[in-house]
Amino acid sequence: MAERAETDLLRLLTGALAEGGRARPVLLLVEGAAGTGKSRLLSRLLSALPVPARTGIDGIRDGIDDDEIRDDRGRDDRGRGGRDDRGPGDRGPGHGGRGDAVPGDGIRGDGLRSDGIPGGEAPGAAAIGGTAGAERPGHGPLLLAVDDVHRAAPADIAALGALLADPPGRFACVLTYRPEELPEPGLVLGPGTDFPAALAVVRHTLGPLGPAAVAERAAAALGLDACPPDLAAALHRASGGNAQTVADLLDALAPRAADRPAPRPADRPAPPGTGERPASAHDGRPAPPGPVGRHAPPGHGESRPAPGPEDVEAVGPPPRLTALTLRRAAAVPERYRAVVHAAAVLDHPASARDLAAVAGLDGRAGRDALVAALRAAALQELPDGRYGFAVPLAAAAVRGAVAGPVREALHERAAALLARRQPVPWERLAGHRRACGDRRGWLRAVERAAQEHADRGDVENAVGLLESALATGPVPPHARSRLALMLARSAVMGLGSQPTRKVLEHILDDPRLAQAVRGEIRLDLGLLLCNQLGRAQEGQAELERAVDDLAGHPVPLARAMSALAMPYWPGLPLADNIAWMDRALAVATESGDPVVQTAAAANRVSVLLNTGDPGAWPLIERLPRDSDVVGCRQQAARGLCNAADAAVWLGRYAETRDLLEEGVALAARSGAAYAERTGRGTLLVLDWATGSWDGLADRARALVREAQGMPNIASDALTVLGLLALARGEWADIHEYLTGPGALGVDRSPVPLSAAASGALIRLALARDETGPAAAEAADAWRRLRAKGVWAWGAELAPWAVEATARAGAVPAAREMTAEFAAGLEGRDAPSADAALLWTRGVLAEHTGDPEAAVRHYEAASAAYAALPHPYHELLTAAAGARRALAAGREDAVAVLADCADRFDALGAAWDAARTRAELREHLPAEERRGPGRPGYGDVLSPREAEVAELAGAGMTNRDIAAALHLSPRTVEQHVARALRKTGARSRQQLAAALRTGPAAR
Repeated sequence: MAERAETDLLRLLTGALAEGGRARPVLLLVEGAAGTGKSRLLSRLLSALPVPARTGIDGIRDGIDDDEIRDDRGRDDRGRGGRDDRGPGDRGPGHGGRGDAVPGDGIRGDGLRSDGIPGGEAPGAAAIGGTAGAERPGHGPLLLAVDDVHRAAPADIAALGALLADPPGRFACVLTYRPEELPEPGLVLGPGTDFPAALAVVRHTLGPLGPAAVAERAAAALGLDACPPDLAAALHRASGGNAQTVADLLDALAPRAADRPAPRPADRPAPPGTGERPASAHDGRPAPPGPVGRHAPPGHGESRPAPGPEDVEAVGPPPRLTALTLRRAAAVPERYRAVVHAAAVLDHPASARDLAAVAGLDGRAGRDALVAALRAAALQELPDGRYGFAVPLAAAAVRGAVAGPVREALHERAAALLARRQPVPWERLAGHRRACGDRRGWLRAVERAAQEHADRGDVENAVGLLESALATGPVPPHARSRLALMLARSAVMGLGSQPTRKVLEHILDDPRLAQAVRGEIRLDLGLLLCNQLGRAQEGQAELERAVDDLAGHPVPLARAMSALAMPYWPGLPLADNIAWMDRALAVATESGDPVVQTAAAANRVSVLLNTGDPGAWPLIERLPRDSDVVGCRQQAARGLCNAADAAVWLGRYAETRDLLEEGVALAARSGAAYAERTGRGTLLVLDWATGSWDGLADRARALVREAQGMPNIASDALTVLGLLALARGEWADIHEYLTGPGALGVDRSPVPLSAAASGALIRLALARDETGPAAAEAADAWRRLRAKGVWAWGAELAPWAVEATARAGAVPAAREMTAEFAAGLEGRDAPSADAALLWTRGVLAEHTGDPEAAVRHYEAASAAYAALPHPYHELLTAAAGARRALAAGREDAVAVLADCADRFDALGAAWDAARTRAELREHLPAEERRGPGRPGYGDVLSPREAEVAELAGAGMTNRDIAAALHLSPRTVEQHVARALRKTGARSRQQLAAALRTGPAAR
C-alpha cells in the first residue's frame, strides 16, 4: 500500500514537470508527526525525479522576480538568510543534529542526514535559504522542496506564498511539516495560507507504521532469525509505530542480536555480501565432531539469546525521543505541566476529566492545562476522545523526569480514580498502588488481576504478574503462599520459564511453608521441569517428593501420581508408569474433583496410546471437550494434543491430523498455551513423516525461536531440522540441531525423540564409514529404549541400529535386537514400527547372506510405508530392495532405482537423490554410457559434476561427499573445481544458487 502511494506521488510530480504536459503546477504537502519518515520520503521522491531539486529560498528566488526580497534579506542569519556555511556538527535548531534531537532528523558522521540528504544542504526547517546548487534553467521545469516548513521564518513563508500565488509552468513544490508544530493549527503557511485555483494541491499524510511494517524493519535490522514475533509486537507497542523510534530501538538492540552466532539456513543461500568463503574446490573446514559427540560443531559455543520483549523494556525511551518529549513538556507553562505528568503516570489514553483529576486540577484549570499541553504538542489527541502520548515510550521519559514525591502523589490519585471504576482494572490498579507505596493494596490487586487472567484462560499474563510480585520485594508469608500456588498452577498450563522456576524454588526453601502448600508447589514445579523446561529427572524427583507431602489431599495427590504415570520421559520404566497410573485413577475417583479426574483420564489415554494399546481410542472420545469448567477443557485439550503426539510416532497419521486440529483449537480457546505449542511441534513431525517438506524447515526454525528457554517445546522442531539436514546433505548442521546447546540431547530428550535422533546420528556415522562410533551409539540408544520398554518408539531407530551392529561384526547381537524388537511389538497397534520391523529384517537378511529374503523384506517394508504414507522411508526401503535385486542380477530393478532418484529429488532429499543416481549409473546399459570417442560435456555440468555440486552447495565437505558417493576426496575436489568454473560461482553457497537458476545439467 505504501509503495503504491509513493508511486502515485511520483506520477503526480512527474506530470507537473513534464515538457508539453497539460498538468497544472503541483503543491504536495507531506504531513506527519515527528519521526514518521517525512524527510526520508522527501529524499526518495527527489532522487527518483528527473529534475534537480531546488531547496529553500534560493530556489524560490529562481521562480520569482522580486529584487526587494533579494536586497532586504540578511545573509548572516541562517533562519532568514542564505546558505548556512557551517559544518553539520555546528548546526543549531532547524537542522539534523539540533539540540532538541527531533526524531526523523539527525546528521551522521559522514555529513549525510539520516534520511540520505547531504548534511550541508539539508532542506530542513528554518534553513529555508539552502540550495541544492543547481542552475536555474531559463524556462525549464522548477522543482522546489522545503523540509520542515513549520520551522521557517515569516519572511521565508512570505516568499514561498508569493511564488505559490502565481506559480510558473512546469512547476512542482514539496513541503513537509509536522501538523502538531504549526504556529497556526491547520494552516501550513500561517494565517495567510491561500492556494490559487491554478495550483493543484495534494496532501499526503504519514501515520504510524503497522505491526507488519515494524516486524519487517526489525527483521531487516536484526536478521530474520533474531526477530521473534513477540519482539516485533513489543517494538510496535512501545513505539506506537513511530518510524524513528522503531529505528532507534533497533539500533540499541542490534548489538545483542549481532552477538548470536548466525544459524545456517537449511533452505536458502546466504545473501550477497554476508562473508561467504572464497571459491575453493578444496574445502578446508575442520571436520564436524563425530556422530556421537555431545557438543556443538566448532564455532557454535554459548551465546546470548535473541532480543526479546524484556529487552525492549530494558532499553527504555531512546535519547532522541526523550529529548523531544521533555522539550515539548518544558514548553507547557509550569502551572499547567501537571497534566502532562498525569498522562505519563496513567500511561494509558485518558479523558480530559481523568487527566485533570490525577493532575489535581479542577474545572477550568484542568481544561486550560490540557489545551496548553496540546498546543505545545506535549500531548496528542487520540481516538475516542482520549488524550496521551502517540509514542507510548514517551510516557516513561516524562515519568523519569518527575520528582519522586510528586510522582507518588500522582500515582496515589490515579489509584483512587481506578478503584472507583466498575469493573475495576485490577492490573493497572496494582501498578499504581505499588508505585505510591501501598503494599497491601498492591498485593490484593495483583491477586485479583491474576485470578481474572486465569479465569479467562490468559495464563501467560497471570504468570507474569505473579512472578513479578513474588520476585521483587518482601511479601508477607500468608500472601506469599497464596500467590505462589497461583503462580505454580498458572505456569503449568502456560509456557513456563526459568525465572518462574527460581521463584518457586526460593519459596520452597522457606521452612515456614505448610506441608500441603509445599507439596502443591512441588507438584507444579515438577510438572514445569518435566514439560516446559525439559529437565525430566529433576522434575520426577520433585513429583515423588510431592506425593509424600500431599498424603491426605487427594486432588493434588492424584495430579502428582498422574504426572509420574507419563511414559514420555526417560528414567522410569514403563511398568512403573503403569503402576503410578493405576494409583492416580483410584485417588482421582476418590477426590470427586472433575478437573483432576479429567487430568487422570487424559494421562491414561497417553499411557495406553503411546504403548500401542488399541483400547486407548475409545477413551479419547470421552474427554470432556465441552465442559463448563475451564480447567476440564484445558486438561481435555492437553489430552488431545498428547494423543496426537502418541499417534504420530505410531504411524497413525490421519488420526494425528484430526486430533491436532481439535486439540490445538481447544487449547487456544481455553488458554492451554503449553498444549497449543506442543501441538505445533507434533504437526512438524507429522509433516516430516508424510513428506510435506516445503517450508517445513522455516516453520521449525520459527518454533525454535519462539521456544527460547523452553527446550522441550523446541525439541520436536530441532529433531525435524536434524532429520531434514541429513536427507538434504546439510551434514554440518546435524549436530547443532540434535546435540547442540539448544537441544536436550539424546540422554535427556523424550524417548521417541531420542530414538529418532540416535537413528539419524547412526546413519550419519555409517555414511561416513565410521562404523565404530555408529555401533556405540546404537548400543546406547538400544539400552535407553529397552529401559523404557515402549518398543513402538523404536521405529526410527531399529533399522539403523541393527545395520550399525551388523556392520561392526556383531551379527548375533543384531539378530537378538531384531528378535527383541519383534517381541515388543506383538499385540500392539503401531503401523510405523511394524513397517520398521520389516525393514530391520531386510537389513539382517542382507548381512546374513540371504539376499532374496532381504529384497522380499525391503519391498514389503516399502509397501507398508506407502500405505501410511511415509514417502521418505518408502523410498529408502524401495531403493535398498532395488540395490539388492540389482546385485542379484534383476535388471528390472533399474527402473525402480531411477524412480526413487526422481522422487528423492521431488521430496527435497538431495543427498539420497545424488547417492541413488551414483549407484544407478553403475547399472546403466553400456550404450547409455559416454564412451571414449564421444564428445565431452563442455561448459555444461556432467551428471557426476551436478551430483557433487548439489551436495557441495548443500554444505557437505569434500570428505563427506566422497563417503556418500564412494569417490576419493581428490576426485570430489576436481568435480567441485569444474562445477565452480562452469557455473561462474565464487563460493559453494553461490554454487547452490547457480544450480537452481542455471541451465540443467545433462
